[in-house]
Amino acid sequence: MMAPLVTVVSSPRARLFACFLRLGTQQTGSLQLHTGASCASKNHYEVLVLGGGSGGITMAARMKRKVGAENVAIVEPSERHFYQPIWTLVGAGAKQLSFSGRPTASVIPSGVEWIKARVVELNPDKNCVHTDNGKEIFYKYLIIALGIQLDYEKIKGLPEGFAHPKIGSNYSVKTVEKTWKALQDFKEGNAIFTFPNTPVKCAGAPQKIMYLSEAYFRKTGKRSKANIIFNTALGTIFGVKKYADALQEIIQERNLTVNYKQNLIEVRADKQEAVFENLDKPGETQVFSYEMLHVTPPMSPPDVLKTSPVADAAGWVDVDKETLQHKKYMNVFGIGDCTNLPTSKTAAAVAAQSGILDRTISLIMKNQIPKKKYDGYTSCPLVTGYNRVILAEFDYKAQPLETFPFDQSKERLSMYLMKADLMPFLYWNVMLRGYWGGPAFLRKLFHLGMS
Repeated sequence: MMAPLVTVVSSPRARLFACFLRLGTQQTGSLQLHTGASCASKNHYEVLVLGGGSGGITMAARMKRKVGAENVAIVEPSERHFYQPIWTLVGAGAKQLSFSGRPTASVIPSGVEWIKARVVELNPDKNCVHTDNGKEIFYKYLIIALGIQLDYEKIKGLPEGFAHPKIGSNYSVKTVEKTWKALQDFKEGNAIFTFPNTPVKCAGAPQKIMYLSEAYFRKTGKRSKANIIFNTALGTIFGVKKYADALQEIIQERNLTVNYKQNLIEVRADKQEAVFENLDKPGETQVFSYEMLHVTPPMSPPDVLKTSPVADAAGWVDVDKETLQHKKYMNVFGIGDCTNLPTSKTAAAVAAQSGILDRTISLIMKNQIPKKKYDGYTSCPLVTGYNRVILAEFDYKAQPLETFPFDQSKERLSMYLMKADLMPFLYWNVMLRGYWGGPAFLRKLFHLGMS
């Protein structure tokens, strides 16, 4: 087992705060036990939830309180549920992988039916879905929370290239510890970090691991031997100017190289080479040798959605961006990464969306028109070191929508502690139980206090 790098904090009070939160997580983690059956005992539910990730579990908990546990079911094949935002720190050796996962049975709301299967077809015209074990399941209301699909195979040489050393990816439970191994084994040369030419979940993560790697190289005396390169398919470092400006300062201060419009198309892991295409000049490629490579894979809607009647032309669940109700099927709703909501795909966005969707469905059930509108709120804690975070929060218009009464574009220890310890605690013990709808109430509280 690889030992985690000890997080550096600057005061005894901060260390005490972090220890308290970790203790709280350990003590409360096993309180919620699922008591439903592992396979469907009936074939009709008032609310059917597709997906047992953050959006699915959260909405099932909320719907349980509305219609009763026996009238809610979740379709999810995976035996384990992961808090994926922490994988950035796992890949940098600051957290153990075991910290991020729990049995799926332990997070499904008690009494809610767990249908342990994979959805293979959606038929919204008949209000039913089909699963890979031959079940046909009917519903009155459908919530689609199927997440996003990782397409490593769209890069030539992957995923088989992960069998070689020097390469990792924080986006998969199978490869996140390989990032930490590659970081530890680094000797001298290029450390390359990539961003693909597709939508991704947690769009800040590809560069977070770059900042953490740079900090690790400094701590271990290897910085002078490392040429750190961020090859991104995008044309900018971040989509919100306030935070992009702050990140550009860090990039310059730490002597990091950023190449824009560069898309990873091939990995030659046996030769430690990565091939990038110049998106401004299609067909033009460049080969980079690497001593360490972190891959952010191309991503897409789950295959089952791409040809489904609920999808838009690009394959995403086609929902109203303010109510999260499907644009055609009025009893179908979407949440999280699988939707075409024009905001960053993050767990923080899911939290905010869950509160809106809860109210939307409540009114639909009463034959009323949804009133509460989702403003696109999302958050990306940009980890810039082992004890610093820039907390980016913004809306549909890419305008800052900050919670705290200070400038969140500054690197702060307090925001790191929130990312590393407080948010996992809130996730397992509050959000997944349907009691966290984002920080909007905190914003109002702080702003009232400042007025």
